[in-house]
This record gives sequence, C-alpha cells and structure tokens, in this order.
Amino acid sequence: MVPSLSLRDLKVGYGDITVLWNISLNVENREIVGLLGSNGAGKTTLINTICGLTAPSKGELLFFGEDITFFNSTERVRIGITQIPEGRLLFSGLSVKQNLRMGAFARKDKSGIEDELDAIFHLFPVLESRMNQPAGTLSGGEQQMCAIGRGLMARPRLLMIDELSWGLAPVVVDTIIAALKEVYKTTELSLILIEQDVQLGLDLSHRLYVLENGRVVKEGRPEDLAKDLALRKAYLGI
Repeated sequence: MVPSLSLRDLKVGYGDITVLWNISLNVENREIVGLLGSNGAGKTTLINTICGLTAPSKGELLFFGEDITFFNSTERVRIGITQIPEGRLLFSGLSVKQNLRMGAFARKDKSGIEDELDAIFHLFPVLESRMNQPAGTLSGGEQQMCAIGRGLMARPRLLMIDELSWGLAPVVVDTIIAALKEVYKTTELSLILIEQDVQLGLDLSHRLYVLENGRVVKEGRPEDLAKDLALRKAYLGI
C-alpha cells in the first residue's frame, strides 16, 4: 500500500543555514507517528515543510504517491494536509465558531460544514457552550481544543499537531486525546505528533522518529525505543 506521506532525502534551511539534513521518513495510512527530540532538533521545521510553509532545497515529498514538493500551503490543505501549530494561533478577536469555520476555507463541499461543526461540538462540548465567545478569552485548554477543532474542520487525511500537551493540565490532555482517538477510529486519518512529553509520545504513537541536530538518528516502535538505554539518556531525557 502506498504510504500517506513519504519524504525522500529532504534538505531544508533558512538562507545559508541548513536545519534539516537528508530526512527520509514514511507515514502509513491511519498510522500515528511521533517526532521526538530536544528543542532545536528541527521538528517544527519538518512539519512546516510538510504543510508548505517552508520549501526544501533538496528532496521530494509524496502524498499518497503524488509528488507535492512544489505545492503551496493552500494546495496542501485542499488535498488533506493540516497542521495544528504550536501556540494554537487562533484569531483571538473572532468567536469560537468563526475560528472553527476558518478551518473549512479550502473545502469545496460547503454544504457539509454545518455537519462538521456539529461533529466538533460533539467531540468538545465546551466549545459549543462558548461558540459566540471571542477565542482569545478561552482558557489554554479550550484554545487547544478550538485549534484542533479548526484543523479537523478541513477534513484532513494527515493531521500534524505541534506540542499537543504544552502548558495544559493532565485532565485537559486526557480530553483531547480521547477526542482524537474517537476521530481516528471513524476516519482514515493519519497523525504526526510533536510532543515534549516523551512518555505521552511513546504511549500514543505506533512508530517514532527521533531527530537530533536536523537528522533522523533513530526510528522504531515505542516499545523498542523505550528499551534503548543509550537513546533514553541521550535523546529522550528519561
């Protein structure tokens, strides 16, 4: 079966500074892939490149076998690639409902948007009770739910979440994870997760890539990486 996403020998930089070196990885259909590594390892640059915000100087990106290396970010949203950025980046002056609807800007099936809103409110009932409230007045956990809901409004086939648990109480993280698992069970969604909480990354992912200094230094199943004592000490901080 053709992978959802395949990166081949990807090199990415800013000016004369190279951030990612010869990155190759696959995400299979309905697979949850975790990206682990210290700050500055290149994780955010990698998902920015996948969603078209940063252009590679070398290599290829294939999405379900189609070469999308030169697609812009809007084109990538239209074919099913969506990112939940670190810091959420909501439109703070717009209402929760308006923020959610912004996630559907590239959809052609406009008639299905209201049904999608209902589905998001089912996943995150607190958002329905806050639908007319400015997004900037939400708590941090509610903002993360809104950001994830906005991403799901695009009906992605690949969803990338940068720092799912950052700054959130454990009970909020549990609520978000339960919602994502519900979506995962009923769709063909694949996920890429960047997560500083190493144990959470191990628990959620089917497979993990460890980045260090812009390179993939390890790839494997969570149970195998968890047993690698040298890796735990050098890269995972546990």
